[in-house]
Amino acid sequence: MRDESMELQKPWAGFLADLDAALTSSVAVHCLGGFVLIAAYDIPRATGDLDYLITLPNDASTLLEKLGGPDSKLGKKHNVCVQRVGVTDLPEDYDSRLTELKLGLTHLRLLALDPYDLILSKLTRNSPKDIEDVKFLARTQHLEFSVLYSTFEKEMKPWLPNLARHELTLKLWSEYFSR
Repeated sequence: MRDESMELQKPWAGFLADLDAALTSSVAVHCLGGFVLIAAYDIPRATGDLDYLITLPNDASTLLEKLGGPDSKLGKKHNVCVQRVGVTDLPEDYDSRLTELKLGLTHLRLLALDPYDLILSKLTRNSPKDIEDVKFLARTQHLEFSVLYSTFEKEMKPWLPNLARHELTLKLWSEYFSR
């Protein structure tokens, strides 16, 4: 992940500045998906939404959706939006590894999944786009499969349904990682 202050491209820079200006108190947002891949890891693709898991405080989610959701004035103005993710599988302690995106915002704190947790969030869906994201992160972040698998075993394996499917997916993904 980039350590320095980040500059986002259009339309994200304007959208987040407007969203931040509309907030009157601090809101932390646990982010994942394509936006994190673009903002934190420089993947060369576009996305129309900023997917998030939770907000802190928890009740800020309603306000965030009202101000910047798909049907909001800001969403329509910038043609992007924030969107709460309904269901995803994540490692138990993912929140201990979140990193704040340094965007120079006043009220809005965007916290991004680390690359291993971001990959594990794609495990259940495993779409062609997800596979390309896994390849990209493994290559550009010099990730080790042993670290990914260790996190999976400690923080996901005990409670995942359809464990055999997830283990097979991980086995197939192993070729994308450095040893």
